[in-house]
Amino acid sequence: MMAEAAVRKLETAETQLYREAPNNIEAEQALLGAILVNNDALYRVSDFLKPVHFYEPLHRKIFEVAGELIRMGKTANPVTIKTFLPAEEKVGELTVAQYLARLAAEAVTIINAADYGRAIYDLAIRRALITVGEDMVNIAYDAPVDMAPNKQIEDAERRLFELAETGRYDGGFESFGDATKIAVDMANAAFMRDGHLSGISTGLRDLDGRMGGLQSSDLIILAGRPAMGKTSLVTNIAFNIAAAYEPAQQADGSFAAANGGVVGFFSLEMSSEQLATRIISEQTEIPSSKIRRGEITETDFEKLVACAQTMQKIPLFIDQTGGISIAQLAARARRLKRQRGLDVIIIDYVQLMQGSSAKSAQNRVQEITEITTGLKALAKELSVPIIALSQLSRQVESRDDKRPQLADLRESGSIEQDADVVLFVYRDEYYLKNKEPKPGTEEYLQWEAEMNEVRGKAEVIIAKQRHGPTGTVQLAFQGEFTRFSDLAEEDRMPERFE
Repeated sequence: MMAEAAVRKLETAETQLYREAPNNIEAEQALLGAILVNNDALYRVSDFLKPVHFYEPLHRKIFEVAGELIRMGKTANPVTIKTFLPAEEKVGELTVAQYLARLAAEAVTIINAADYGRAIYDLAIRRALITVGEDMVNIAYDAPVDMAPNKQIEDAERRLFELAETGRYDGGFESFGDATKIAVDMANAAFMRDGHLSGISTGLRDLDGRMGGLQSSDLIILAGRPAMGKTSLVTNIAFNIAAAYEPAQQADGSFAAANGGVVGFFSLEMSSEQLATRIISEQTEIPSSKIRRGEITETDFEKLVACAQTMQKIPLFIDQTGGISIAQLAARARRLKRQRGLDVIIIDYVQLMQGSSAKSAQNRVQEITEITTGLKALAKELSVPIIALSQLSRQVESRDDKRPQLADLRESGSIEQDADVVLFVYRDEYYLKNKEPKPGTEEYLQWEAEMNEVRGKAEVIIAKQRHGPTGTVQLAFQGEFTRFSDLAEEDRMPERFE
């Protein structure tokens, strides 16, 4: 009895050992046959199926060569393809030329091409899942000294996310042709989008004009001294993007933003209620102090209710976890992208975040370096712009001209290095207001004239931009509603009488 059990156990182990990876050679043959008979079949699968998804190496080569010929406007059939394939290679008893002829002869109708393509793609994803699973198990068994379990979970989560998003998890090289295609698609999207922007519109005309909107994969640092209006500007932008959201269905059934976008707002400083109060105040033009104290009229209250109803429909998601680590933030952003979609990430603000490693926690500069490097990597991984707010050092206050400079970025040069765009918010009005001289003096008249010049104005200084010019954008700022908007152009102003 014991011997029988041992044999059974050995047989089970053998069947497990020789389990073949999921594949469907017949579906691959049927699809390739359909493409060789009618080249239009390629376009039914080319938006999701790539050569790497085929299980049989020869099939990969056939699909790749056929795709290249068809895209060049040439005909792909057994005769034209065979010159690009290894002639000496055998498929069982057949030569490659005979095998191609057999594929075309036994081809089924083109109608089923998309179904075969989807079956091949799904099996490729399953094989990739097996690889990820095997790696997870092997690494967990080996338990490398330098890899904590948390790090392994983050790595597995990242690989699974990439697999779900792109159908591959290995990263690696891509051809320059693929990169060029993406660049042309981006130009086409910019041409089709409102305002002809290559990125997502901030809702602020002049800022969009300088930046071309918020570009995917960019890390945008928005910095300023306290009370300059960093959070106000970023909540304005968040609301504008979410309110303009228009979904468009893609070829694979998923949705992407035609205009606007889904916003993930990581508010480390303020609670979600405080943030909502701010946005309601901006949109209804009722000061937030009055909303908090309940000093509002019936008309104001109706405005609040109408605004709240609008806000419930817009795709703006707030995470109010204080002191979140870069690893937690990345995991939550990936989850949001999978479940609801994600087009822009906003973080308020970088200095309140924590690094993940114990080593970096001992040195604040190292920790900020880890955070900014992690944010840039996350922006590329998710292919979304990340706007991260940052504080500035006090050395600004000791200068006569208090306009910020790149050197004022606090705690680390890595913020400046990793960022694709660095924006500074500056309001002359704030500093000038504190210098009020005695009324009735000549200095007071001069001060009053200067105040009138800068009242209600703000500057957004573009100090660094990888894909565009630097410079200053003038915005209007209404302090009581903490709202930024476009400044009226001089030629559109009402006529003034001196």
